[in-house]
Amino acid sequence: MTPAPTAPGPTAPAQATHVSLLTLSTFVVGSMIGAGVFSLPATFAESTGVAGTLIAWAIAGGGMFMLALVFQRLAVRRPDLDAGIFSYAKEGFGNYVGYFAAFGYWASACVGNVFYWVFITGTLGAVLPALGEGNTPLAVAISSAGIWLFYVLIRRGVREAAALNRIVTIAKTVPIVVFVVLCLTVFDPAVFAANWSGDPGTGLGEQIRTTMLVTVFVFIGIEGATVNSRHARRRSDVGRATVLGFLSVLAVFASVTVVSYGVIPRAEIAGLRQPSMGGVLEAAVGGWGAAFIGFALVVAVLGAYLAWTLMAAEVLLSAARAGDLPRFLRRTNAKDTPTGALTLSSLLAQAMLVVVLFAQNAFDAALELTSALALIPFFLSAAFALKLAVQDGRRGRLGDGIVAVLATLYTLYLLWAAGATYLLLCLVIIVPGTILFVIGRRQQRARVFTPLEAVLFALATIGAVVAVVLIAQGIIAV
Repeated sequence: MTPAPTAPGPTAPAQATHVSLLTLSTFVVGSMIGAGVFSLPATFAESTGVAGTLIAWAIAGGGMFMLALVFQRLAVRRPDLDAGIFSYAKEGFGNYVGYFAAFGYWASACVGNVFYWVFITGTLGAVLPALGEGNTPLAVAISSAGIWLFYVLIRRGVREAAALNRIVTIAKTVPIVVFVVLCLTVFDPAVFAANWSGDPGTGLGEQIRTTMLVTVFVFIGIEGATVNSRHARRRSDVGRATVLGFLSVLAVFASVTVVSYGVIPRAEIAGLRQPSMGGVLEAAVGGWGAAFIGFALVVAVLGAYLAWTLMAAEVLLSAARAGDLPRFLRRTNAKDTPTGALTLSSLLAQAMLVVVLFAQNAFDAALELTSALALIPFFLSAAFALKLAVQDGRRGRLGDGIVAVLATLYTLYLLWAAGATYLLLCLVIIVPGTILFVIGRRQQRARVFTPLEAVLFALATIGAVVAVVLIAQGIIAV
């Protein structure tokens, strides 16, 4: 289903701004390389050793590669669906499911952006105690200023923001490669061998499962080219950018995690303050290593924040143009920036920052909630590809069917790994947003729910109420 047309004028430019294959690739790389990579050594070491890490990356890399191929093939096979994950869910499973995917993804992006600010201020808290772990009033004030500074920057235009993202993506990738090279110069095979196993009291399968949400978080952004596909010069560029960006980032992430096990014992890595890459490099080359990683982290996170803010706004814009969200979210300025969606995204990020003041563990909560929210549109995209493969049924599409089955199974596994707690918390965010869906449908004078969608809404509402009760009773900690 193609987005509803908008009349050209001050709020909707005559045509979308187009960018190159390289720029589309940097949307993928730039959104994937953010705060997550800098926390990988300690996060993995807390759960598993070298063996579990290698298996986890093999599973995550293989599963996410299948998802990358899903996005690649859908971009070519259904070029009319230029709104990415939102349009795949809507076309495959109906209007309300499309809303679920769009709003869930948007909320994931906004919560992820809050995580970035918590990570930056928490890192600076090592030298400025007033910032704490990113959840003090001063830290929230600084983060709030950052949110609105980027709001002003992005309003200046998509092309300008994309060009800046391209530069920042290169600037933040180089320090990570330097980290890997420096760690290899002091790599100790004996230490690496001693780190082979994880906690003997935890089975290997459980060790791997506990790392899965971490891999989801660092791979969120694989859909960056798909979400921004309306800006592609050629539809084929979308798929190429997705696969190219994914393979590049997978190599970086796996290398960062594995080489760390050859520098210091696993127990020491697990006990490092985040960003743990800084502690590993400090052990390898001295005190300047931690400062080097701290600087690289700030550059990386600010670049990822830029890419994520663009993607969050694009998803809301697409859903609004399709008539599933209110009209004010369709607004774009003369430079093709979705101003209505950008404003709402910034407001949600600001509200979540206030919640951070009361969170018991802002770092972990934001990371895992971001991952869980993103899993919903990932699963729906894979399921749509599977639906198309089943409907097609031709021998020539056998490869598409295999890819779709594997991607669907992988995303289902991730939903299981996320656990009921974070899936219920997702409903607390998504269900109240249904009011926007209702407004959008009524503005179109269209039916709000089909009977099946009404049942889905009722079940989701029950889940959200259960989550609120469990939070109030202290059973679910936020």
